[in-house]
Amino acid sequence: MDYQPLVSVISVNYKQTEVTAMLLDSLREITYKNIEIIIVDNGSGQNLERFLSLTYPEVKIVLSEDNLGFAGGNNLGIRMAKGKYCLFLNNDTEVAPDFLEPIIQELEQNPNIGIASPKIIYFNSGGLIQYAGSDGIGKLTGRGSKTGHLLKDEGQFSYVKETKLAHGAAMAVPFEVIKKVGMLPELFFLYYEEHDWCEMIKRAGFKVFYIGTSTIFHKESVSVGRQSTLKTYYMARNRLLFMRRNTQGIEFLVSLLFFIFLAIPNNTIKYLIKLQFKHLASFYAGIGWNLSHYNIFTVQKLN
Repeated sequence: MDYQPLVSVISVNYKQTEVTAMLLDSLREITYKNIEIIIVDNGSGQNLERFLSLTYPEVKIVLSEDNLGFAGGNNLGIRMAKGKYCLFLNNDTEVAPDFLEPIIQELEQNPNIGIASPKIIYFNSGGLIQYAGSDGIGKLTGRGSKTGHLLKDEGQFSYVKETKLAHGAAMAVPFEVIKKVGMLPELFFLYYEEHDWCEMIKRAGFKVFYIGTSTIFHKESVSVGRQSTLKTYYMARNRLLFMRRNTQGIEFLVSLLFFIFLAIPNNTIKYLIKLQFKHLASFYAGIGWNLSHYNIFTVQKLN
């Protein structure tokens, strides 16, 4: 494309300097040149600023003394961004050289797009797909589903179409949309925040798009190993929080009954059988958080 509006590429680092450097190396090879790169160091305490200034002087760095989570870290990057578009990339991704042009071309041609994600392939997996669009979060279960997951990429998803949810590992958002909708909801800290943001963006009248003509590679493990207790806590906490913020009336009642009579007993039995008592405690702590927090509709405005 001839016209290249400025794109602010934002990525959050937490004690993964080497991984972040690999992302920056891949960004140096892209054919779209009008970008600014913003790295948010999320309380790592590893002197990342000095490393980046010496090795990647083109990068802008934002330092946070505390770990603000996925949403809070990215929001710090948004406050520094000057681009027409913000592109959020996980620091454990690498990009194809020509990945950005198809995304920006679609955003430029369709002002109704509020958020868009490319095709995401598991890194070094032989082409296994992680994301090729999404059917959204089930109103009953509070669980999401991804199109093409674990299928081999043979070009069958190399199209552009509206979808239900973007993917947090790579998502592009016009800055004007952020100004209208607000930034990522920091209430979640980890997990479900990008899904909630998609719902905020859709309620504002914009659409979510999958750009399968663009590809990035994500180093998240194809086979998820034993979950940390931190993940157990936030998945339980935020699954219920998401339903509270995005369902109402009979839908919320049905999803709540599903959670109480199916999800809670099933998870309790699972952790007891596996003798994972710390996970069980974390699961119930996540539920308990929702019982003690009533103001769940906070929005981070862009000042």
